[in-house]
Amino acid sequence: MQPESKKRSEWLAERFEENRSHLRAVAYRMLGSASEADDAVQEAWLRLSRSDASTIDNLAGWLTTVVSRVCLDMLRSRTAKREEVLDGNATESIAASERQRNPEQETLLADSVGFALLIVLERLEPAERLAFVLHDMFAVSFEEIASILGRSPEAARQLASRARRRVHGAPTVPTASLSEQRQIARAFLAALRAGDLEGLIAVLDPDVVVRIDEAASRPGAPREIRGARNWAKGAIQFSHKLAGDIRAMLVNGEVGLVWAPRGHLLGVLRFSIADGKIATVDLIADQTRLNELELAVLGE
Repeated sequence: MQPESKKRSEWLAERFEENRSHLRAVAYRMLGSASEADDAVQEAWLRLSRSDASTIDNLAGWLTTVVSRVCLDMLRSRTAKREEVLDGNATESIAASERQRNPEQETLLADSVGFALLIVLERLEPAERLAFVLHDMFAVSFEEIASILGRSPEAARQLASRARRRVHGAPTVPTASLSEQRQIARAFLAALRAGDLEGLIAVLDPDVVVRIDEAASRPGAPREIRGARNWAKGAIQFSHKLAGDIRAMLVNGEVGLVWAPRGHLLGVLRFSIADGKIATVDLIADQTRLNELELAVLGE
């Protein structure tokens, strides 16, 4: 390699490293996967190394655009594959893929973004996700987003607006009722995580009815359980496997609990509350039913 060419390569590598953390942050919020985010960033470097950098006026902007396009392609490919494999074994397939990731790294990244936000982002259409992430999280203009998507700036604005409504939700109950739901759901979750049987029973109606769909139940296990103590014992035993991945969220406008390891939705607990107690619980794991639920981030 000639001295000038070597200098150019070194300069380019230094400029890229200056932008790496930003690019990875964009890619992770777009993809929700640390390994896929690293792949997208590496692809951006390969494209940069094959380009004439002297023609690039704004390197950071150029790299953000490239990473965004790579992520958009990955999201579209992921959506297509998901539609192909969506069957009765989908939940187990997703769970198996989760076990192949680096749990500690994924959890640290997810905590930095917010588990609940990742869960909602995962349910957005690729174009919606890109518009929301780039504009609302990284202040990229709608003109730039439009060029990435091949749409008009107004269309990009509408995509971000639609995504924003889905992310933040629209409660269908009065604020006071929502506040009560939040308090009860969090008390339930705290007792579950602590293995506190009596604390769990305290937030359940003594005659609580728990309905469990086929995907969430073990073969031969009852699909309906009645009575607070009857269900609480089993819930405590099962919680050791998943309580760390459960978060309170808005489910169809009401407070529920969502099980989503590193942002990938696998189960939902929907509550009905009467007289300050949880009166019914629907435990949902069927992927078709999960896809029909409207999920949103639960504010403080």
